[in-house]
Amino acid sequence: MKWIIQEEQDGMLVRDYLMSVRAFSRSLVKTVKMEGQILLNENPVTVRSYLAEGDRLEVRFPPEKRGRHLQPVHKPVEVLYEDDEAIVLNKPACLATIPSIHNLEDTLANRLMAYYDQQGIQSTAHIVTRLDRDTSGIVLVAKNRYIHSILGRGQENNEIHRTYLAVVEGQLKEKEGTIRYPIGRKPGSIIERMVDLEEGKLAVTHYQVLQSIGERSLVQVRLETGRTHQIRVHFSHIGHPLLGDSMYGGKLGEIERQALHCCSISFVHPSSKETIEIEAESPEDMNLLRDIL
Repeated sequence: MKWIIQEEQDGMLVRDYLMSVRAFSRSLVKTVKMEGQILLNENPVTVRSYLAEGDRLEVRFPPEKRGRHLQPVHKPVEVLYEDDEAIVLNKPACLATIPSIHNLEDTLANRLMAYYDQQGIQSTAHIVTRLDRDTSGIVLVAKNRYIHSILGRGQENNEIHRTYLAVVEGQLKEKEGTIRYPIGRKPGSIIERMVDLEEGKLAVTHYQVLQSIGERSLVQVRLETGRTHQIRVHFSHIGHPLLGDSMYGGKLGEIERQALHCCSISFVHPSSKETIEIEAESPEDMNLLRDIL
C-alpha cells in the first residue's frame, strides 16, 4: 500500500501516521514492523522515522498465514456481498463462526477457506462480526489485515450497525425500549455471561416489538455495544428469555436453538466510503415460529 504525505502530516512519525491517519491497529503496526517492510521514498525505514510533505510511504505486508485449525472444509457458503476487500456471509445456525476447543474442524471460517482456495484468494479468516454457534445470519469478514484493522476500529466506534430478529417469551410492557445493564463473565464459567452491576462492561440493547401473541413476542433488536451473549443475557435479565435458549432460561421444544437471527448490517466501505447495506432472510426455523405468532 502506498500513500503520498500531505502538508498536514508533515513532521509525523511513521507509527503515528499509520495509526491515526490510516487506522492501523497496534498489532498491525507490530506485524509490519517485525515481519513486513516500510519504505520511505523507496528506502527502508522504521516506525520512528519522521515524514515530510511529499514523501512516498509504502507498507508491504507479510504473506497471510492460516492457523493450523483453519483447514479448508468443502461445504457451501452463502455469499451475500463480496468485493476485493470484504465479504459478507449468511451463517446457518448450529455452525461455529471460528474454530475453538469445542469446534475444531467444521466452522464457517473453515468453509470460507475452501471458498478462498477455489477463488484463488490468498488470505486467512479475518472475522469482523462474529455470531454465536446457534445464532444464524450475517457475518462480515475482511479479506486482509489492513481492512480488518479499519473495520475492527469501526465496530469499536459503533460505526457498524447490525439488526437482529428474536422471538422471546412473554409480552414486553414497553413496545419499544432500551436495555442498559453491564455484562460480565459468570463466576465458574468460561462461556456463560451475566448482568454484573459492579464489574461488568457497559452493554446497551435497543429493541422494538414487532408482534405479540400469547406468550411469545417477535422483537427487532439493535446493538449499541457488542458484548458476548448480549441480547440473550439482557432479555433473560428482564424476564423475557429467547425461546430455545436453555443457557439463559429459555423454553425448549419449539426450536432447537436460541431464536436469534442477524438480519441486516450496514457499514462504511473502507475504500469507497460508500455505505453498504445487506439483508439476510430468516431461516426456516425462525419463519415457523413467526407463522404461529
